[in-house]
Amino acid sequence: MQTPRDPRLGNQPRGEEIAAYDTYLQAQRTVDFLSDSEFPVQKVTIVGTDLKMVERITGRRTYMHAALQGAASGAWLGVFLGLMFLLLSPGATLVGIFIPALLIGAGFGMLWGVVGHALTGGRRDFSSTSQVMASRFAVLCLAESADEARRLLATMPADGAAPVADDREA
Repeated sequence: MQTPRDPRLGNQPRGEEIAAYDTYLQAQRTVDFLSDSEFPVQKVTIVGTDLKMVERITGRRTYMHAALQGAASGAWLGVFLGLMFLLLSPGATLVGIFIPALLIGAGFGMLWGVVGHALTGGRRDFSSTSQVMASRFAVLCLAESADEARRLLATMPADGAAPVADDREA
């Protein structure tokens, strides 16, 4: 049975901001509190804003690194194919099928790793990990339930992550 698709997916988030935090965990704690208070949390959305992409450099990429990384990924493919042949071939032996598949996979992976690195022509001679990060996390609630959510959040135990004050009450 297929689960129904959330109609909010693909659309801009709607609602009034009922709280804002510096960390996702604080925003998550707020939604957990609302859920524990039996508030209909399907009316709530956490929105990360002020996005930035952070790329952390993890090391220098050399031919040796490319060869080793290629051999490792090729070996995994060899392990998979070796296991498939071992299971599907009656009378096959570990030494006769599995080990050669592992070695051939590692060899081809090493070759493709080195060739791929050579084709970069010296551009991007480093490895890295990328991550999108938000500077602020807003908790939105649909307008018809925002006041109720704010009332509940006013009773939330303080932990240094206070919800945003409602400007309309001033």
